[in-house]
Amino acid sequence: MTPQPVLNRILLALIGLMLLGGGLLIIATGCDLHRRLGLTPPAGWPLTAPDDVLLSSADRTRWSSQGWWWPAVIAALVLIALLALWWLLAQLRRQRPSRVTVGTDHAQPGVELRHSALTDAIAAQAGSLPGFERAKVRLTGRPARLHAGITATLTPETTPETALKALDDGPLNDARQSTGHDDLIAETRLHIAHHKPHRVH
Repeated sequence: MTPQPVLNRILLALIGLMLLGGGLLIIATGCDLHRRLGLTPPAGWPLTAPDDVLLSSADRTRWSSQGWWWPAVIAALVLIALLALWWLLAQLRRQRPSRVTVGTDHAQPGVELRHSALTDAIAAQAGSLPGFERAKVRLTGRPARLHAGITATLTPETTPETALKALDDGPLNDARQSTGHDDLIAETRLHIAHHKPHRVH
Protein backbone atom coordinates (compact mmCIF):
# COMPACT_ATOMS: atom_id res chain seq x y z
CA MET A 1 0.00 0.00 0.00
CA THR A 2 1.39 3.40 -0.91
CA PRO A 3 1.96 6.05 1.81
CA GLN A 4 -0.76 8.40 0.55
CA PRO A 5 -3.67 5.92 0.90
CA VAL A 6 -2.39 5.01 4.38
CA LEU A 7 -2.34 8.68 5.40
CA ASN A 8 -5.79 9.23 3.92
CA ARG A 9 -7.25 6.29 5.83
CA ILE A 10 -5.68 7.44 9.09
CA LEU A 11 -7.04 10.98 8.67
CA LEU A 12 -10.50 9.73 7.69
CA ALA A 13 -10.52 7.29 10.62
CA LEU A 14 -9.61 10.05 13.09
CA ILE A 15 -12.23 12.42 11.68
CA GLY A 16 -14.81 9.64 11.69
CA LEU A 17 -14.07 8.76 15.32
CA MET A 18 -14.39 12.42 16.34
CA LEU A 19 -17.72 12.79 14.53
CA LEU A 20 -18.98 9.47 15.90
CA GLY A 21 -18.03 10.40 19.45
CA GLY A 22 -19.67 13.81 19.15
CA GLY A 23 -22.82 12.32 17.66
CA LEU A 24 -23.11 9.67 20.37
CA LEU A 25 -22.60 12.31 23.06
CA ILE A 26 -25.37 14.50 21.63
CA ILE A 27 -27.74 11.54 21.24
CA ALA A 28 -27.06 10.34 24.79
CA THR A 29 -27.69 13.81 26.17
CA GLY A 30 -30.83 14.37 24.09
CA CYS A 31 -32.29 11.08 25.30
CA ASP A 32 -31.25 11.92 28.88
CA LEU A 33 -29.47 8.58 29.19
CA HIS A 34 -27.35 9.81 32.10
CA ARG A 35 -30.40 10.22 34.33
CA ARG A 36 -32.21 7.11 33.06
CA LEU A 37 -29.22 4.86 33.62
CA GLY A 38 -28.23 6.52 36.88
CA LEU A 39 -24.82 7.56 35.59
CA THR A 40 -22.85 10.54 36.88
CA PRO A 41 -20.92 12.33 34.09
CA PRO A 42 -17.31 13.27 34.83
CA ALA A 43 -16.53 16.76 36.05
CA GLY A 44 -16.41 19.23 33.20
CA TRP A 45 -18.47 17.02 30.89
CA PRO A 46 -19.84 19.34 28.15
CA LEU A 47 -23.37 17.97 27.95
CA THR A 48 -25.19 16.41 30.88
CA ALA A 49 -28.88 17.30 30.40
CA PRO A 50 -31.19 17.69 27.38
CA ASP A 51 -31.42 21.46 27.94
CA ASP A 52 -27.63 21.96 27.95
CA VAL A 53 -25.88 23.64 25.04
CA LEU A 54 -22.38 22.98 23.83
CA LEU A 55 -21.42 26.68 23.85
CA SER A 56 -23.29 29.16 25.99
CA SER A 57 -23.72 32.83 25.09
CA ALA A 58 -21.03 33.75 27.60
CA ASP A 59 -18.61 31.26 26.03
CA ARG A 60 -19.32 32.54 22.52
CA THR A 61 -18.77 36.20 23.42
CA ARG A 62 -16.03 35.76 26.00
CA TRP A 63 -13.17 36.98 23.81
CA SER A 64 -15.07 38.96 21.18
CA SER A 65 -14.14 42.30 22.80
CA GLN A 66 -10.42 41.52 22.64
CA GLY A 67 -8.46 43.04 19.77
CA TRP A 68 -6.66 39.81 18.91
CA TRP A 69 -9.80 37.65 18.79
CA TRP A 70 -11.07 38.21 15.25
CA PRO A 71 -7.59 38.17 13.59
CA ALA A 72 -6.88 34.88 15.39
CA VAL A 73 -10.20 33.37 14.28
CA ILE A 74 -9.69 34.48 10.68
CA ALA A 75 -6.11 33.18 10.64
CA ALA A 76 -7.24 29.81 12.01
CA LEU A 77 -10.02 29.52 9.44
CA VAL A 78 -7.64 30.46 6.62
CA LEU A 79 -5.15 27.85 7.81
CA ILE A 80 -7.84 25.17 7.94
CA ALA A 81 -9.03 26.13 4.45
CA LEU A 82 -5.47 26.00 3.07
CA LEU A 83 -4.86 22.60 4.63
CA ALA A 84 -8.12 21.28 3.19
CA LEU A 85 -7.24 22.69 -0.24
CA TRP A 86 -3.77 21.13 -0.06
CA TRP A 87 -5.27 17.75 0.83
CA LEU A 88 -7.77 18.00 -2.03
CA LEU A 89 -5.08 18.90 -4.56
CA ALA A 90 -2.98 15.99 -3.30
CA GLN A 91 -5.86 13.62 -4.13
CA LEU A 92 -6.37 15.11 -7.59
CA ARG A 93 -2.67 15.24 -8.42
CA ARG A 94 -1.67 12.95 -11.25
CA GLN A 95 0.45 10.24 -9.70
CA ARG A 96 0.91 7.85 -12.54
CA PRO A 97 4.02 8.21 -14.71
CA SER A 98 3.31 9.09 -18.33
CA ARG A 99 6.29 7.02 -19.49
CA VAL A 100 8.27 4.14 -18.04
CA THR A 101 12.00 3.84 -18.53
CA VAL A 102 13.26 0.53 -19.89
CA GLY A 103 16.54 -0.89 -18.68
CA THR A 104 18.41 -1.48 -15.46
CA ASP A 105 19.83 2.06 -15.15
CA HIS A 106 16.66 4.15 -14.67
CA ALA A 107 18.65 7.26 -13.78
CA GLN A 108 19.96 7.55 -17.35
CA PRO A 109 17.63 8.62 -20.17
CA GLY A 110 17.10 5.96 -22.77
CA VAL A 111 14.32 3.81 -24.13
CA GLU A 112 10.93 4.70 -22.71
CA LEU A 113 7.60 2.92 -22.79
CA ARG A 114 4.24 4.62 -22.66
CA HIS A 115 2.25 4.06 -19.49
CA SER A 116 -0.80 2.80 -21.37
CA ALA A 117 1.26 0.34 -23.40
CA LEU A 118 2.62 -1.37 -20.29
CA THR A 119 -0.70 -1.44 -18.44
CA ASP A 120 -2.54 -2.73 -21.52
CA ALA A 121 0.04 -5.50 -21.98
CA ILE A 122 -0.21 -6.60 -18.34
CA ALA A 123 -4.02 -6.46 -18.41
CA ALA A 124 -4.26 -8.41 -21.66
CA GLN A 125 -1.90 -11.13 -20.45
CA ALA A 126 -3.64 -11.33 -17.08
CA GLY A 127 -7.08 -11.53 -18.69
CA SER A 128 -5.96 -14.48 -20.80
CA LEU A 129 -4.80 -16.54 -17.82
CA PRO A 130 -6.84 -19.63 -16.91
CA GLY A 131 -9.53 -18.76 -14.40
CA PHE A 132 -9.48 -15.03 -15.23
CA GLU A 133 -12.38 -13.30 -16.95
CA ARG A 134 -10.88 -9.81 -17.18
CA ALA A 135 -8.31 -7.58 -15.55
CA LYS A 136 -7.60 -3.87 -15.22
CA VAL A 137 -4.20 -2.41 -14.41
CA ARG A 138 -3.23 1.04 -13.13
CA LEU A 139 0.38 2.09 -12.78
CA THR A 140 1.37 4.65 -10.12
CA GLY A 141 4.48 5.84 -8.34
CA ARG A 142 7.70 7.35 -9.59
CA PRO A 143 9.38 6.16 -12.79
CA ALA A 144 12.13 4.59 -10.69
CA ARG A 145 9.68 3.04 -8.22
CA LEU A 146 6.61 1.65 -9.94
CA HIS A 147 3.50 0.30 -8.28
CA ALA A 148 0.91 -1.71 -10.19
CA GLY A 149 -2.68 -1.80 -9.01
CA ILE A 150 -4.49 -4.78 -10.51
CA THR A 151 -8.24 -5.45 -10.35
CA ALA A 152 -9.08 -8.90 -11.63
CA THR A 153 -12.36 -10.78 -12.01
CA LEU A 154 -12.08 -14.53 -11.51
CA THR A 155 -14.31 -17.42 -12.43
CA PRO A 156 -16.11 -19.01 -9.45
CA GLU A 157 -13.88 -22.09 -9.65
CA THR A 158 -10.60 -20.17 -9.32
CA THR A 159 -8.98 -19.86 -5.90
CA PRO A 160 -7.23 -16.62 -4.86
CA GLU A 161 -3.97 -18.44 -4.17
CA THR A 162 -3.88 -19.87 -7.67
CA ALA A 163 -4.76 -16.52 -9.23
CA LEU A 164 -2.08 -14.59 -7.33
CA LYS A 165 0.60 -17.13 -8.19
CA ALA A 166 -0.40 -17.05 -11.87
CA LEU A 167 -0.24 -13.25 -11.88
CA ASP A 168 3.18 -13.12 -10.25
CA ASP A 169 4.69 -15.88 -12.37
CA GLY A 170 3.15 -14.60 -15.61
CA PRO A 171 2.31 -10.94 -16.40
CA LEU A 172 4.16 -9.35 -13.50
CA ASN A 173 7.29 -11.40 -13.99
CA ASP A 174 7.27 -10.62 -17.72
CA ALA A 175 6.81 -6.90 -16.98
CA ARG A 176 9.75 -6.91 -14.58
CA GLN A 177 12.02 -8.69 -17.04
CA SER A 178 11.01 -6.68 -20.11
CA THR A 179 11.36 -3.26 -18.43
CA GLY A 180 14.19 -3.99 -16.02
CA HIS A 181 12.07 -2.91 -13.05
CA ASP A 182 12.80 -5.84 -10.76
CA ASP A 183 11.36 -3.86 -7.85
CA LEU A 184 7.90 -3.56 -9.45
CA ILE A 185 5.38 -4.24 -6.70
CA ALA A 186 1.69 -4.96 -7.17
CA GLU A 187 -1.48 -4.66 -5.13
CA THR A 188 -4.18 -6.98 -6.42
CA ARG A 189 -7.91 -6.90 -5.81
CA LEU A 190 -9.77 -10.03 -6.74
CA HIS A 191 -13.49 -10.29 -7.53
CA ILE A 192 -15.51 -13.40 -8.26
CA ALA A 193 -17.76 -13.27 -11.32
CA HIS A 194 -21.44 -13.88 -10.72
CA HIS A 195 -22.87 -16.89 -12.49
CA LYS A 196 -26.42 -18.00 -13.14
CA PRO A 197 -27.68 -20.97 -11.12
CA HIS A 198 -27.64 -24.25 -13.02
CA ARG A 199 -30.94 -25.89 -13.76
CA VAL A 200 -31.42 -29.54 -12.98
CA HIS A 201 -33.60 -31.42 -15.49
